[in-house]
Amino acid sequence: MKNYLFMNRIKQVAMLLIMASTFLACNDDNNPTIDPEAIFTGQTKSYDLDPVANSGVSGTALMEETSTGNTKLTITLEGTPDGGQHPAHIHFNSAAVGGGIAISLTPVNGTTGVSETNIMQKDDGTAIKFNDLLSFDGYINVHLSANDLATVVAQGDIGSNELTGVFKTYDLNEAAVAGISGEITFHERMNGFALATITLAGTPDGGMHPAHIHANAAAIGGGIEFTFNPVNGTTGLSRTDTRAGMMDGEASFTYAEILEVDGYVNVHLSADDLETIVAQGDIGSNELTGESKTYPLNESAVAGISGQIIFQERINGFALATITLSGTPDGGMHPAHIHQNSAAVGGGILFTFKPVNGTTGMSVSDTRSGMMDNEASYTYAQILTVDGYVNVHLSAANLATIVAQGNIGSNFQ
Repeated sequence: MKNYLFMNRIKQVAMLLIMASTFLACNDDNNPTIDPEAIFTGQTKSYDLDPVANSGVSGTALMEETSTGNTKLTITLEGTPDGGQHPAHIHFNSAAVGGGIAISLTPVNGTTGVSETNIMQKDDGTAIKFNDLLSFDGYINVHLSANDLATVVAQGDIGSNELTGVFKTYDLNEAAVAGISGEITFHERMNGFALATITLAGTPDGGMHPAHIHANAAAIGGGIEFTFNPVNGTTGLSRTDTRAGMMDGEASFTYAEILEVDGYVNVHLSADDLETIVAQGDIGSNELTGESKTYPLNESAVAGISGQIIFQERINGFALATITLSGTPDGGMHPAHIHQNSAAVGGGILFTFKPVNGTTGMSVSDTRSGMMDNEASYTYAQILTVDGYVNVHLSAANLATIVAQGNIGSNFQ
């Protein structure tokens, strides 16, 4: 053991002597001095640079820590045209928010696709180290040319805006305009917020579609809580940072808060026609668990009208109640309720659904909120055991005429 320690100590001393002799040689009048910015610690960080607006240009930005704690930043791109010079910068904020230039970088050589910059300070003279960049609130833009800075060919978030790889996707279903649907995905950032990306198919070229998070479930409705960047009809895309809504005074949302929010997303036809919803979907605590229970609604006093009611469990424990009937007359509105007892016994109203639209044969309600004041709410579990039945009536003026009826809960056999 002693021999091992002795030999190890000899190796350490030898290494120190070699380093010292190298240093003296390099500082000799006949030898150049080693640039400390060319000596690296081995600490690196790479970020993706994605194409913008179908530019076909993409690549990476590699940060390497130097022996002084500064940074060498190497951008390597594919798809740049020979002979081009593409200005590049680190900007403040995330790409979805946008911001001014923090650090100017060496332009990317179009022929090689490479840019190398030694970063010691921001453009305002403030020192910035490698570790500072790892937590910097910023993004990189690579532009088409010095004469066209407005056209960005490649872009990527860096530092605290980097994505963790954790994400959640919610469906955005077709609403008032046929053929438009898609999804919204929330990607968690290192800073705890999220990148929200709406992707829709079927949007018309040139359109701009406002989009928001609204309070409550879609079946209940509610006010705007957060405004996304509008969906571009040509691309079907919208990207927004959840720490900064488009309207002043709106709350920010962390990724964790998005998963729990009592809300839904609406995408509207236009800023001048917010009443027309083109796509819609519940998010957060209103997400469906996949558990459901279907009860038949049988023909009653009006021949040819029948269907079903399906209760779908939400994460928050309540349920989405959807009545689907065939044979209802166009233009009619058919009140629907949960009544107490079985249909054979009859009983008073316990819960009021939204009326069934005769044209579509549909009614969508949330079981935590009946249409009448002071009605009890029902969890999904309570629906499965309720002593009740469902009536769908001919009209508000003719509640005595039942067009469809079915037992639910403990009365369903």
